[in-house]
Amino acid sequence: MLRGLIGVVHLLPLPGDPGCATPDFAPAYARAKADAEALVAGGVDGLIVENFGSAPFAKGCEGDRVPAHQAAALTRVCLMCKGLDVPVGVNCLRNDAITALGIAAACGLDFVRVNVHCGAYVTDQGLIEGEAAASLRYRQALGVADSVAIAADVLVKHAAPLAPLEPEVATRDCVLRGMADAVIVTGTGTGQPVDPELLERVRGAAEGRPVLIGSGLNPDSADALMSLADGAIVGSWLKVDGRVHNPVDRARVSAMVEACKHAG
Repeated sequence: MLRGLIGVVHLLPLPGDPGCATPDFAPAYARAKADAEALVAGGVDGLIVENFGSAPFAKGCEGDRVPAHQAAALTRVCLMCKGLDVPVGVNCLRNDAITALGIAAACGLDFVRVNVHCGAYVTDQGLIEGEAAASLRYRQALGVADSVAIAADVLVKHAAPLAPLEPEVATRDCVLRGMADAVIVTGTGTGQPVDPELLERVRGAAEGRPVLIGSGLNPDSADALMSLADGAIVGSWLKVDGRVHNPVDRARVSAMVEACKHAG
């Protein structure tokens, strides 16, 4: 389902996270349910669930996986989202493709997002190396290679490649050597706009795979940007006042859906 408008369900901080003021999971589940329902009622084509409130994040690589209770909470919310009859994906921040694939297989999800699928990037979590070799084999072992797509970021936000890397090279590495099913293009940070030139360069190198906008889309930029992409993952702008930590605003969702519908 890696096309159209995908709304983000950001989990609140969970017990054990520095930003969580309660040992109770219920507030996070209640917010996730309300946000998912508002996104679907507003007309999004799909949902992606993220443990966004659990900053600072584990790297997500071998030896530093997402904590078990976060994986369990993500699983519970993903199952709830599946009940809303739209395609659903999961992103285990910062970069835990293995846990994301396990959740996707157990819940019957449609896709996972992986921030660093190939290469090595300097991030606020330190140096993160892609685990495409392990994650693709794990997906194969789970028997979901034909049903769970991998959407991989190219030159992902909040990160820089360890060595200079042209967008075309990074994209071809993701789709040809990393065998990603789709690629995602972001701005420099959460909610930051995508550079149209970067988007166009990635699209030209994507070998026909879907290209998604991964940050910063709004109704004013939709007409110009959506003509260069197959879809978009939108979180911040769909919240009350466009602030990422606020609840989803159904009216803003509807406005974004209409803007994307008439884009291009």
